[in-house]
Amino acid sequence: MPATPIQLTTRAFLLDMDGTLVNSDAVVERCWRRWAEQQGLDPAAVLAVAHGRQGHATMAALLPDRPVELNLADNERMLATERADTDGVVPVPGAAALLATLAALPHALVTSADQPLARVRMAAADLPLPPVLVTAESVGASKPDPEGFLKGAAALGFAPADCLAFEDSDAGIAAARAAGIRVIGIGPRAVAHHPDAHTDTLDGVTVTAAPDGVITVTVHP
Repeated sequence: MPATPIQLTTRAFLLDMDGTLVNSDAVVERCWRRWAEQQGLDPAAVLAVAHGRQGHATMAALLPDRPVELNLADNERMLATERADTDGVVPVPGAAALLATLAALPHALVTSADQPLARVRMAAADLPLPPVLVTAESVGASKPDPEGFLKGAAALGFAPADCLAFEDSDAGIAAARAAGIRVIGIGPRAVAHHPDAHTDTLDGVTVTAAPDGVITVTVHP
């Protein structure tokens, strides 16, 4: 028997990028496998925690005694590699339609990527950039810290409780929750972290705006 759709109401949207709007798993896995092998780590164990965080934060979690300077230097090299590698970067199904629907509604990108990488990946996926960008340069702490989502809500002029986040990763879902924001989980990584609603792709999301600014989001599991 088909699962019952879930309806949530909101006034603004905070959208993660990688794994949520853009499927960049091929690039992410290539880069992190290479780094894991260089450090003598199990690539599968590294990939289990790499999604959703800034690179240096992942490195610090995996190698807590490693000097911060080395992590930051590796992070810069990895970002440069990722910006140059768009092979396999594609939109998540339904992303273009969702962004077209949100064009006239308050929405922001809240990503652990830096702004150049965000621009490269959104362009590679042929998706428009939201009008408000909260990227790695915007925050002092990576997801799962809530800073990015709090800044996104503030930039749009809404309280966190009046926003809805779209996320795919453990770190991202934890960050949104810590900010007091409800979460729609997208894709397989999100399921285990019990978002407020979940769907496999953005094709499962419909958005209906009312004249009073209240937006109804229907999520088809």
